[in-house]
Amino acid sequence: MKCLVFSDNSDLAGQMLTYFRKSMDTDLATTVRDASTLEMYGSKKIFHLKDTVFPGDIARVLEKLVSSNNYDYIVIGSTAIGRGVAGILSQKLGREAMTEISEFRIDGGKTVTRRFFYGGKTVLEEKSNATILTVMPGISDPEKVQEKSPIEELPASESAVKLIERKEKKAGTVDLEKAGIIVSIGRGIGSQDKIPLIEPLVKAAHAELAGSRPICLDYHWLSEDRQVGLSGKKVKPRVYIALGISGQIQHIAGMRGSKTVVAINKDKSAPIFEECDYGIVGDIFQIVPQLTEALK
Repeated sequence: MKCLVFSDNSDLAGQMLTYFRKSMDTDLATTVRDASTLEMYGSKKIFHLKDTVFPGDIARVLEKLVSSNNYDYIVIGSTAIGRGVAGILSQKLGREAMTEISEFRIDGGKTVTRRFFYGGKTVLEEKSNATILTVMPGISDPEKVQEKSPIEELPASESAVKLIERKEKKAGTVDLEKAGIIVSIGRGIGSQDKIPLIEPLVKAAHAELAGSRPICLDYHWLSEDRQVGLSGKKVKPRVYIALGISGQIQHIAGMRGSKTVVAINKDKSAPIFEECDYGIVGDIFQIVPQLTEALK
C-alpha cells in the first residue's frame, strides 16, 4: 500500500507520517516553508510545494503526483487549506472522501475509520470505500526516525489567482495541543476579573490556561488561541481541569481525548459531570485555593 500525505502544518504532518507509516509506504507533500523540519519522520520522499499556496493550485499538483505514483490513499491534514484541497481532489479524481477522522485501519479491502459524531457526543465507526481522508490533529504523537527523507522541490503551478501580499497572522502565545496539563475556564467563573484567582492553580499545576468558546470568542477574556472545543483546539492532555464549564457537546468535542478530566462546578446537573473522571460540586473560589495548596 502506498499513501500520499499532505499538510500545510508541520506539527500535523509529523503526526500523520508517524501514524500512517506503520501500515503503508508514505510520501509527503507539503507547503511549509522549511521542508527540512519534516525529513526525519519516515516518509520515502518529500515533495516541497514551496510557492503553491491556494487550495485549487495545490490540488492540481497533488493530482499529478497521484497519477504518476498510483497512491492507494491520499491523507490530508484537517486545516482550512487541507479541507479545501480534499474536496477538490475528491471531485477531480472521482474518489470517495472521509473527513475529520481520528483512527484508521484496512479490513477486508475496506477503509475503516472513526470520527466524532453528533458534535463530539459520540464516536462513529464507518466502513467505506474512501481513499481520501482528512485527519484531525492529535492522531498520534510525532516520532522521528534515524534516516532522512530526500526532498524534491516542485515548481509553483500556474494559478488563476495572483498573490499580491502576504501578512502573517499574529503568532499565538501558547500551543495547547502539546500541553500536558490544562486548566480551562468557562462562564461559571463569573467575570474576567476572577481569572487572576485561577492563575495560582495554573502555575502550581505547571499547566496552560484555556477557555470555552464564550470565554475566548464572545467575551474575549482569553485570546482565540486558548479556545478548546469543536471550533477551537482539539487537545489530549494528561490532565484537564474544567472550572465553571457546563460541558456542552461543542466543548466536549475538543477535550474528549484527555487522559484524566477533573470538573468543578456549582451546578450538580452540569453535563460536564458525565464526562469527567473526578467531579466536585461546589464554589470554584473555595475549592481552587485548597487544590492549589495541595499541589504546592
